[in-house]
Amino acid sequence: MSERVEASVAEGENTIEERHIGAMWELEQKLDQSMDEEANKLKIMYREKGLSMWMLLRLSFQSLGIVYGDLGTSPLYVFYNTFPDGIKDSEDVIGALSLIIYSLLLIPLIKYVFIVCKANDNGQGGTLAIYSLLCRHAKVKLIPNQQRSDEDLTTYSRTLVAEGSFAAKTKKWLESKESRKRALLFVVLLGTCMMIGDGILTPAISVLSATGGIKVSSPKMSSDIVVVMSIVILVGLFSMQHYGTDKVGWLFAPIVFIWFLFIGATGIYNIFKHDTRVLKAFSPTYVYLYFKRRGRDGWISLGGILLSITGTEALYADIAYFPLLAIQLAFTFFVFPCLLLSYCGQAAYLVNHKDHYDDAFYASIPRSVYWPMFVVATGAAIVGSQAAVSGTYSIIKQAVSHGCFPRVKIVHTSKKFVGQIYCPDINWMLMLGCIAVTASFKNQSQIGNAYGTAVVLVMLVTTLLMVLTMLLVWRCHWILVLIFAFLSLVVELSYFSAVLLKVNQGGWVPLIIAAISLLVMSVWQYATVKKYEFEMHSKVSMSWILGLGPSLGLVRVPGVGLVYTELASGVPHIFSHFITNLPAIHSVVVFVCVKYLPVYTVPEEERFLVKRIGPKKFRMFRCVARYGYKDLHRKDDGFENKLLTNLSSFIRIETMMEPALTSSTYSSAFSVNYTQESRDELLRNNSNHNNNNNNNNMDIFSSMVDYTVSTLDTIVPADSPRNATSFSQNNTVEEEEEEEDELEFLKTCKESGVVHIMGNTVVKARNGSWLPKRIAIDYVYAFLDKICRENSVILHVPHETLLNVGHVFYI
Repeated sequence: MSERVEASVAEGENTIEERHIGAMWELEQKLDQSMDEEANKLKIMYREKGLSMWMLLRLSFQSLGIVYGDLGTSPLYVFYNTFPDGIKDSEDVIGALSLIIYSLLLIPLIKYVFIVCKANDNGQGGTLAIYSLLCRHAKVKLIPNQQRSDEDLTTYSRTLVAEGSFAAKTKKWLESKESRKRALLFVVLLGTCMMIGDGILTPAISVLSATGGIKVSSPKMSSDIVVVMSIVILVGLFSMQHYGTDKVGWLFAPIVFIWFLFIGATGIYNIFKHDTRVLKAFSPTYVYLYFKRRGRDGWISLGGILLSITGTEALYADIAYFPLLAIQLAFTFFVFPCLLLSYCGQAAYLVNHKDHYDDAFYASIPRSVYWPMFVVATGAAIVGSQAAVSGTYSIIKQAVSHGCFPRVKIVHTSKKFVGQIYCPDINWMLMLGCIAVTASFKNQSQIGNAYGTAVVLVMLVTTLLMVLTMLLVWRCHWILVLIFAFLSLVVELSYFSAVLLKVNQGGWVPLIIAAISLLVMSVWQYATVKKYEFEMHSKVSMSWILGLGPSLGLVRVPGVGLVYTELASGVPHIFSHFITNLPAIHSVVVFVCVKYLPVYTVPEEERFLVKRIGPKKFRMFRCVARYGYKDLHRKDDGFENKLLTNLSSFIRIETMMEPALTSSTYSSAFSVNYTQESRDELLRNNSNHNNNNNNNNMDIFSSMVDYTVSTLDTIVPADSPRNATSFSQNNTVEEEEEEEDELEFLKTCKESGVVHIMGNTVVKARNGSWLPKRIAIDYVYAFLDKICRENSVILHVPHETLLNVGHVFYI
């Protein structure tokens, strides 16, 4: 009988020991788990407020000054660039008009306003907005910082694809290889770079074309004077940008409204005065006859026809500023009819005055309204430039949030509309580029060739991204996707083949701009990914840190230490590097991860996720601050105060909702004997860690396991029978008091001082790297990193509370 009892006791002890070991491994997993529970607690219903009809009409009017200025000024220069060598046959004018009509119908109206603009990310347009949608529906993001908790955001909208469907196969194909993800990002960045080029070329050609009209009244005026006038206007335009899109929009909207009324009325006047036969251009037959009659010259002239739809991509990028319905109403019922009337009027004039091909717009204006039209045209050209500039701001902001562009200053300019921003650095770079292009070319023809190249390349990129969006996001039938892709590519590839023939006549300009921009963005994105991978591989095991005891083997000084990291789990390398060299840390430690998600915004109520690390007496927390690509770090936001307020709220809720036994489980599990030998071992591990990150991560984890097992005799699970009574008697009161005092303790530490600990990583190319890589990393990236804004500046961290931890990373 006694043998049975002994065997039973022995079996029970083995079971307890196995439970001890299993509990430690479970704790290791729990320490670095994602914040799914915290995200679920914060999830709220977030809806955009509906717009009244009055507000909708108001925004439709204001959109004229921001969205349609570029598209509306195209009549200034289309016919001149279509017939740069003169008009030989009147039927050619009607054929060109027919091409313009169907280009406006197919591309801006049908494709963009009613199809592409619906592929927006909660109102955000542009190539990077589509890329964000794709990143949510497929794992194509190159920075692997996605977590399950991110999907619980109310703005993280996505649709699930059915297994075995064509969309599921496409998704699997995209995710299967890293090269395909890189190819997708390259296409997105190419479109972004072309939009930047658009922001330079649009003001140049619009303003130069408008001011060139003065030569109709004064033929003897020198072209240099026109160029100087254009440059003065451009300087004034870019100098006004800091007032904000909202104010500039209200200033420009009346000008564009009058402009469209003028060109529409002038078009009607010219049609009935000169030749009503131009209305037969609405028949597509004349498109065929045009190419049949002109042959190769007709095909080359497509580069000029293309300019009639310039500004369409700016329209898509600028939808962030206004509701989609307001943009659709403005274009369908006002902009589109006025443009058609203007082109028909010019064509009617040119049929009878073929020698005025180079100044068709101003020559067709009645003499009695010439000067009013000149003033309005100049104002409209400035507005047209505003559309491209505003679109460039939006797309740069998105690129910065995606880690694809150096950190530049971004200013929020409107209290009513969140999407209205201003980028000072980009603004002055665009101004210098516009002045250089205007002063170098001095004529509309070559700038028009450059402009057409940039526009058609952005359109091709958008078409490719729309195909993936229709498959993965909208889940359209593959036949509909094929029809859309076929019709779009037939038109756009035709234009592209035409502009390729004019590369040597100015078309090289956007290619140079795109090449420089693409180099900057590619190098920055590559280094950003490598820095994140370095953080991932060099992080330290949380169990090892907590196994050192409440003081972490360090001197805990009064205050709050905010340790910034790109990781949402694990101990960052800068923390281990810091405590290795300076064995002291603050009484409260918060690991802060500022994370950008592929969503347009994160509601304030869901921005911060907070969790505790280890037992309460460690005073360690993790906070993930989540931002969308539209969100801004404004100076008046008080990032530090909001973070600490959310931390206090977390402690208060935890105290009310969670039983003391839960936190005590962690506390008893980590009641280990800390020795100086353990401290020395941590220092050795951290020192060796700098030389061999991957191997030492395993060494640290193995050391942690060995150390934990060796102290199992001191670890007693909270649910152990021999511990239950003593725990309830001795620790419950102490834990309750600790909970009551924790908020006061946090307040005291905050008053003692808050220190922001940030990593200052220097990235260098590894020895033996090939020459292009060394140039890109050691010179291009080093230069960009030196001139761009630091994270501490973006987060508005006071300089006196900043502590940089420097280390070098070789790639």
